[in-house]
Amino acid sequence: MSAAAARRRKQLLARKKQQQESAGDAVAAQLQKLLADDSLSEEATAYEALQLAQSQVRKKVHANEFKEAVDLAYNASLSILKHGRVSVASQLLTVLANVLRETHTEETDELLDRLVELDKAHKVAMEGKTGLEADRLQRLQRDWLRRCVQWSSELGPIRFGSTRMQELYAAQCWAIAHSIEKEIEEEEVAGLKADAITHMALAEKPETIIEWLKTLPKPTDQETKTGHVCPPAERDSLLTRAVLCLCAIENLRDATTLVKSYIDSVEEREIDTLTKSYTSKDDGKAPSHIIFCCMLLRTCEKDPRTGPLFSWLLRSFKRELDAMFKTQIIQSYTTKIGKIYFNIQPPPNMMNMLENMMGMMGGMGGAGGGMNPAMMQAMMQGM
Repeated sequence: MSAAAARRRKQLLARKKQQQESAGDAVAAQLQKLLADDSLSEEATAYEALQLAQSQVRKKVHANEFKEAVDLAYNASLSILKHGRVSVASQLLTVLANVLRETHTEETDELLDRLVELDKAHKVAMEGKTGLEADRLQRLQRDWLRRCVQWSSELGPIRFGSTRMQELYAAQCWAIAHSIEKEIEEEEVAGLKADAITHMALAEKPETIIEWLKTLPKPTDQETKTGHVCPPAERDSLLTRAVLCLCAIENLRDATTLVKSYIDSVEEREIDTLTKSYTSKDDGKAPSHIIFCCMLLRTCEKDPRTGPLFSWLLRSFKRELDAMFKTQIIQSYTTKIGKIYFNIQPPPNMMNMLENMMGMMGGMGGAGGGMNPAMMQAMMQGM
């Protein structure tokens, strides 16, 4: 290639680059104009802003301008939410969550503040909205918060993710569980409440769990009868799930706070009566969940030599645990507790599976044993 041809080619490339930059500047200017316009509350304008924002975010990601891409997705999402276009904003929120994970953007307090602000704006925009469309949008927000928790878990300093994001996700699950048709979506409601309790435990908010449990009905005679075929009472099973989760992540402080607060402000029955009933075979009552939780905590506070006592405790409560929602997750908790506190090793082929599933707050495992009444009474004296 001659020098003249090379020079000509270089000039053409420079001109093309300049044209592309000019076009990009024009798109960015148009996007900023739309985001600042009051007509953004109109569907057509909001969708135009969405399309421009998505293209600009992708362009910045491809140019390795990760911070600028995150900033743009955040600002555009917030503007659209403030103009009440939740359905449009939800698509851009998904883009934001994906960009955070794809670009391996590290968690910072500033980013967490922004995510919290977006969730607040979403709640304001959803005020007064009801019906199937509102349910759909609330589920989309739950999915977005779950992605944010996953991002925080992967790229933040806290195991399982920021407590702030855990709290937002848990609250969203609990709110959805109380807004949908319980008779039609019974299993979904159970799953939402289980997720809410689990993630609020991860958020280290036992006081919120107590307030939620106060709203649930007390156990019925059928649910507390020996050998009952129905699932345990919802309030009981959610308490046990939270305590098992907290013990599995080695947070005995909040587990103890939760149990004591439950006894003080939720449980109507006499604890002494429940304690005696736990080992009785003649009163026709199933083992009490709150007594199981008390004894579990006392056992975990002891040294690893009390492993047999832990196994006995699980055996005495096996029927109740097996009847809880998604029992494989409950089994993963008990297996993890046995491994951490008592060096009870799961089978070798289960070890990797257990660790992976605990990372997702789920899994499988098992335990067995019986119950020693004298030991149980000794443990309860310390509660």
